[in-house]
Amino acid sequence: MRSKMMGCREEHQSTHGSVLGGKPNHCVIYPPKSSIVAEELERRNNDWFVRTKVASDLMVQVGDFSFYLHKLAMVSKSGYLNRLVFAKRSEGHGQNGGNLKIVLDDLPGGTNTFESIVNFCYGFKVDVTATTIAPLYCAANFLEMSDDLHQGNLISKTEAFLSFAIFSSWKDTFKVLKSCESVSPWSKDLLIVKQCSDAIAWKASTDPKAFTLGQNSNGNLNIGEPSDTWWFQDVSTLRIDHFIQVIESIKRKGVKPELVGSCIAHWTAKWFSSTTFVFDDPTIPKHLTEKLQRITIESLINMLPVEKNSVSCNFLLYLVKLGLKMQVNFELLSKLETRIASMLEQCCAQDLLVKNYGDKDTTYDVGIVIRVVNAYVLLAMKNSRARLCIVGRLIDGYLTLIARDINLKLIDFKLLVDALPTNARSCDNNLYRAIDMYLKAHPSLMEEERASVCKAMEYHRLSEDARQHAMRNSRLPLKIVTEFMLLEQVKMARSISATKSNINPRTTTQTIMKMNNKKCLEKGFIAPQKEIMLIRKEVENMKMQLNQLQMCKLKLQKQVQRSCIK
Repeated sequence: MRSKMMGCREEHQSTHGSVLGGKPNHCVIYPPKSSIVAEELERRNNDWFVRTKVASDLMVQVGDFSFYLHKLAMVSKSGYLNRLVFAKRSEGHGQNGGNLKIVLDDLPGGTNTFESIVNFCYGFKVDVTATTIAPLYCAANFLEMSDDLHQGNLISKTEAFLSFAIFSSWKDTFKVLKSCESVSPWSKDLLIVKQCSDAIAWKASTDPKAFTLGQNSNGNLNIGEPSDTWWFQDVSTLRIDHFIQVIESIKRKGVKPELVGSCIAHWTAKWFSSTTFVFDDPTIPKHLTEKLQRITIESLINMLPVEKNSVSCNFLLYLVKLGLKMQVNFELLSKLETRIASMLEQCCAQDLLVKNYGDKDTTYDVGIVIRVVNAYVLLAMKNSRARLCIVGRLIDGYLTLIARDINLKLIDFKLLVDALPTNARSCDNNLYRAIDMYLKAHPSLMEEERASVCKAMEYHRLSEDARQHAMRNSRLPLKIVTEFMLLEQVKMARSISATKSNINPRTTTQTIMKMNNKKCLEKGFIAPQKEIMLIRKEVENMKMQLNQLQMCKLKLQKQVQRSCIK
């Protein structure tokens, strides 16, 4: 019965097709007979006329266009126009034979939609598609074209095809939802946006990945990674307010949080330019752009799924970067930084890489990582040393990735080196590697600046190979090299002493004395003179070693002085 009344022609749609391209479902609405017989609706410049034998007595202005119509044809199907005409007559308008003028500035859909409404009121067939049905339905409700006035009126007929378009085709659902952008808030009040969001959520939940999603080794989904989830691309075309509704509907369907988080990351990458972070919408006036970006970023942060590992650390850092640039709510930003800090122990160094794009900027944004590490230190005061060391290795690994950047400032590198407490590192090999790479990439640093970078590095936390390399490294400050050499000499002296005593804490002299005393007791006498000589010889050996160390120190200091004079 509905197909006969409406003349709907349904065309097969691919359930997983893209929004772009393809012919939409099409419907022809056949209206009831009009009380006025008309030949056609024709346009002359900005004026529209109904060709009929009866002179027009109503002029309706919509935007820049004027429609010369007949009250009988229009008010018989529109309660809103009926009231306006009655009110105008009561005020004495149109009583001298002239056309009664009505202005509809806020009609949903504008001139194009009103043209279809005029065709319907005069008994002409109306062609509708998924792109035009939502504005037409909103306009029909605006003009109160219900069945109470006329059986088979426009509201009921558009509503039937609207439901069909939303639930029959994935592609048409998006076409309807995109068309709602021009008729807000009518489309929201009439629940068109909610119906579309629920339809998208229902179809997305049929995806096999909706409840089982593969992850990387850290449970993270990095921003910018290509996704094989077929509906991400279409959902990312939606405006932020419609996107929020879709995400809420998807969450209610119980779709896996990791998939929701990945979808939000995909949308963000689509709508924010990677080079300038400017909202990619040329229709938005410049004075509203920053405000819209700030509201959008705050909305994205608020809609993030709260489940652990549902959003990648890399994407959260990306949001922090956007939030700082757009000066979003401070408490919201702090909450986001705290969330990232709680994830650091499960991250790898690559997760912390968030690109900069300015010519004079560092390749990666180091400032946001410093903020997050500081937040972690506040959280981790009671953490075990083992957990601290995990983050220590993470930051040292990150330092090796950014150290070669010639634009990386000394203060930022040093802040990151010193951000963690001293007990967060059990081995300084990676830290030494990062420092060496940084010094190599920044050869113009002064001696004091190089020394300040190396302060966090400790001799006893380096492996033997790293120590040997450091003592031969011309890029390290001489003060550090001297210190390492002295410590190496002390270590060697202790090693020699330990070897002579057969790795016994007692000295060689004590061992010999014990053996000699035993022999003397066996013979019945003690030889104190011989023992004293052995003790003196041991003392002399120790003095010689100390003198050699002192001479080595003096030579190194002279080398430092000569290099400073040069």
